[in-house]
Amino acid sequence: MLHRCFMVIGALLSLAVSPLVASESCQATGYPGIPGIPGLPGRDGRDGEQGQKGDPGQLLHGAAGPEKGAKGDPGLPGFPGKRGQSGEPGGAGGPGIRGVAGEPGEHGTAAVQQQAAFSVARGTNDYPDRRSVIRFTKIITNINNDYNSATGHFRCRVPGTYYFVYHASVDDRLCVQLKMDNTVLAPFCDHRRGKRQVTSGGLSVYLSRDQEVWMETTEYRGMRGTANGYSIFSGFLVHAH
Repeated sequence: MLHRCFMVIGALLSLAVSPLVASESCQATGYPGIPGIPGLPGRDGRDGEQGQKGDPGQLLHGAAGPEKGAKGDPGLPGFPGKRGQSGEPGGAGGPGIRGVAGEPGEHGTAAVQQQAAFSVARGTNDYPDRRSVIRFTKIITNINNDYNSATGHFRCRVPGTYYFVYHASVDDRLCVQLKMDNTVLAPFCDHRRGKRQVTSGGLSVYLSRDQEVWMETTEYRGMRGTANGYSIFSGFLVHAH
């Protein structure tokens, strides 16, 4: 296609040149010709030689930034994390503080129950005081020291039914009272005089833990306590509850 264009252009030029040549032969001076058609682009030239190494650039430091800002407010608490794995068991702790004593336990079996019994004698030949606790100071039997010879009282340690009995050697009128926690359980009296004899009395009673039983005189107190005639006070557990 380009070749055809050049052929057309060449034909046109030849037609235009012919009159010019004819006229040039006729005139002394001619007109400037028409500019030629631009040629085809030339090929790229060869690469030039490598230039010299340039000077190193300058290292520029920027201005210092602003100072450290103030501490911000705490953020909102995050969601609870997942439960981690259980750790190894810890060592045994030290002993704790001793606790308060508990209530008395239930009664055990008959094979392991503690028994309660006492027998005590009047250890003097003197009459006891009027309207006072009779103290029996000579111990014959006293399991677990339930009878207190200093006070003349028996204190219940094992709740249950007890039997109490006294045997008194007398040579004068005698009236005694068997008492429990200041309540008279039974009075016993012997008003015979002038002849030494023995009088006695007894009864059974239920006692709760820490209740106390003892004997007291009234106005008549003719109770002896010699080697030839003891006055004895006894008690024992019949059935524990």
